[in-house]
Amino acid sequence: MMHEPGGVQMAKHAALCLMLLPRFLLAALMLWLLDFLCIRKKVLLKMKGRQDSPDDPPVCVSDSNKMFTLESLRAVWYGQKLDFLKSAHLGRAAPNTEVMLVQERRRVRILDCIKGKRPLILNFGSCS
Repeated sequence: MMHEPGGVQMAKHAALCLMLLPRFLLAALMLWLLDFLCIRKKVLLKMKGRQDSPDDPPVCVSDSNKMFTLESLRAVWYGQKLDFLKSAHLGRAAPNTEVMLVQERRRVRILDCIKGKRPLILNFGSCS
């Protein structure tokens, strides 16, 4: 297996970041808006001296449970990156990954298991 030079890898990483940035910023904006709306509602209710109506869900915004945090932004970035780099995409051909035939104890490609025009069914369950 050949390794790419550092400059090529860096360029690929930079291109990936540029492609993911708009999606990430939109998700970050949504998290910030959720926090802003919840905090605004809590402040307005306190200013009016009212409590939430029974129909409204409880607003529990504090410093410890905000949506717009460094940890949540890291999770969003990681999730966006995983989603972008996955091999299966809606509307495209399925990836032909390697699987283990349990009974025969050998590795094959998924599409090697197709028999004629019959549909191929994969069972991802577990046995105990």
